[in-house]
Amino acid sequence: MSSEEFEKLHEIYNSLYEELRLLPDKAQRCQGEERKRLQRSFDERHGEAEEVLQGMDAELRTAPAAYRSAMSTKLRRHRRDLGKLQREMASSELGIGSSARPTEGGHQGIYSSQNQQSTHLQAQRSLLLQGHESLSSATQSIERSQRVATETDHVGTEIIEELGGQREQLEGSRNRLVNTGEHLSKSRKILRAMSRRLMTNKLLLAVIILMELGVLGAMVYLKFFR
Repeated sequence: MSSEEFEKLHEIYNSLYEELRLLPDKAQRCQGEERKRLQRSFDERHGEAEEVLQGMDAELRTAPAAYRSAMSTKLRRHRRDLGKLQREMASSELGIGSSARPTEGGHQGIYSSQNQQSTHLQAQRSLLLQGHESLSSATQSIERSQRVATETDHVGTEIIEELGGQREQLEGSRNRLVNTGEHLSKSRKILRAMSRRLMTNKLLLAVIILMELGVLGAMVYLKFFR
């Protein structure tokens, strides 16, 4: 993605450079207010070109290693060319009047051609800037989508971990219930065994009482009736 962004900035720089390249020659043929206007236009375009080069430098720092060498070469060449144009613009001010001025008709024809070329370059630069903005917006949208996906994945992982913990708790509760059921079954068996022993003891006690009553009755009979 970094190399694509660099190429977009490179196209924008080329458009600005084509505009800047025409201005020193124009300025050399002008004087007064027209000269000042061209100087202001050059300064504005030069500042924009410097900003584009700074953006290219930032992209160079984050670009993959395989692209950095070619990108660095382009950046150095652009800085050198931009510095050369700036020197030409400065020298054009010193060269005013040193060369012959063109005739009025030829002067207007040159300006008309240069203005048309400048307008065409400005239109291309606007299109490139729009494409750059669209690419930046798409990149930001992708980054936001990636952040949302990462956050969603993080939340999903937390939910899965929480459900896993709840599952372990439920399994622990089920195991405790199973153990409790086993203990209750053992308790019921013990209670039934105790109940059987109690009934047996009662029967034995009743038999013993009946035997004692029989012996007592026999003793009374033998004593009083025989």
